[in-house]
Amino acid sequence: MEKTIYIRMRHRVHVRPEEKILLKDVAQIIAPEAVLSKLKLMTIYQVTERDQNIIVIDVMKVIQKITTMFEDADVQSIGPAQTIVEVVFKKKKVSLPIFILIWFLMFFGSAMTIMNFHDDVSMRSVQEKIYTIITEKKADKPLLFQIPYSIGLGLGMILFFNHVFKHRLNEEPSPLEVEIFNYQLDLDNYVVIHENKESMKHINDD
Repeated sequence: MEKTIYIRMRHRVHVRPEEKILLKDVAQIIAPEAVLSKLKLMTIYQVTERDQNIIVIDVMKVIQKITTMFEDADVQSIGPAQTIVEVVFKKKKVSLPIFILIWFLMFFGSAMTIMNFHDDVSMRSVQEKIYTIITEKKADKPLLFQIPYSIGLGLGMILFFNHVFKHRLNEEPSPLEVEIFNYQLDLDNYVVIHENKESMKHINDD
């Protein structure tokens, strides 16, 4: 009796070094109950020391393994044609002095960037003019205006990045997160295309 098996490859998964990659790890599966458990535990790939941090699992290899085990199966693929497997190695802990040094560099670098921008657009003179227009008094340091402006600048950055330390303000992604997401998509597309080129090169060499 013919069995119809539906698989949908996941976009990106994480595994550890030397770990076996099972079908359930890289794909969503819909299949008859008689074969579903075997399919989920089917080994698709074994991570070895020779592998780098990125492995691409192609749906054609997955279908080939399924049809080898179940010759009468009708395998239907839905969605992405590849799954990118990222091998996650144990991260080294950053020492406290290095962490403090990085924090100071980022803090003062950001401060210098903001100050240089304000100097380029003559922000101080603009604030002095606004202060004079509102109060009808001239002041070289309009702190009554500058202090609320500085506080508002900090609050604006918090709202823009949608984070207060590790806490999110709402579920809407920040512009930075969207840019990182788009960059990751472009990177994944490059990895998939590059992997396909390498595979075709090996075939031609053979």
